[in-house]
Amino acid sequence: MRYLLYPTYNIMKFLKDSRNLGSAVFFRNILVVSVFLVNFSGFAQVSSRIDTTQIRIGEQFNYEIIVDETQDVRFPKFESDSLNRIGVVTSHKIDSLKNQLIKKYTLTSFDSGRYVLPGQEIFIRDKRFLTDRVVIDVSTVEVDTIKQPMYHIKEIKNEPYLFSDYLNYFWGLIVLLIVIGLILYFVLRDKPTEEELISRIPPFDAAKIRLKELDEKGLISQNKIKLYYVELTDIVRTFIERELNIPALESTTDELIETITDFNSSSNLNIPKETLLKLQKLLQEADLVKFAKSKPLQNEIALHREDAEGIIDTLHPVKVEPKEIEDDGQ
Repeated sequence: MRYLLYPTYNIMKFLKDSRNLGSAVFFRNILVVSVFLVNFSGFAQVSSRIDTTQIRIGEQFNYEIIVDETQDVRFPKFESDSLNRIGVVTSHKIDSLKNQLIKKYTLTSFDSGRYVLPGQEIFIRDKRFLTDRVVIDVSTVEVDTIKQPMYHIKEIKNEPYLFSDYLNYFWGLIVLLIVIGLILYFVLRDKPTEEELISRIPPFDAAKIRLKELDEKGLISQNKIKLYYVELTDIVRTFIERELNIPALESTTDELIETITDFNSSSNLNIPKETLLKLQKLLQEADLVKFAKSKPLQNEIALHREDAEGIIDTLHPVKVEPKEIEDDGQ
């Protein structure tokens, strides 16, 4: 049995010597060797290799794990020393060479001392194998202060500014000025007055809106009769000026009636005489209130309000729908 401890190349000598002991012993030894070879081939070989065991602080070295198997092999996470002073710089991909798998790590350390890398776990067909431990000596870099004199730390040297350095500030300033300009535009721009807003509304619609606003003010109940007639006639005059393009606001009552009468006959507006008489009466009554301090009765005021709206409705051109035209044609 002592031959089982020898290397493999002595197996043949073991069998040759067994022939001299008889056939029974010879066949028994063949069986033992066969069992040994089967068991020996069942163990996968796992080993490690390192290019150096002594480094200086910051230097790198390579550590390799070699497995004599290519099927169902797992390499778990690399285990560093107990103090975690050995660090992995690069974990390389697994290389395959003939019937071997090689896993390579590039390692380093930045602390001096002696460190022990534990055996690395390898799983082959879910069986656990360990590599041998490795001792790494990390030494410091000696500085010869006699040959190499020490110097003071130099101050930080300011580099000159380049045009590209100012360019970022320039674009930032441009954006800031644009934002400020937009804010000032929306805050300080002139807001349209009430007259400008009314001028954007069609004359007929604007007159209707102003009549409704006049009713809501309640000037009659406040006994502000003069102010009521001032606003009422202003609504009517503004409508006539915008609708008929006649200077009604700056004309007296007689001038306005005369202008409308002439304009009516020359332009074929076909304004009823009754409407012109109501307009004349309304403006004359308003002049009496404004200049002669006349105070009309409540029913007269209501009648004047009704006449003002009727005048506006009459002077506003009525649009005839196409359907109505067809009905008239029939």
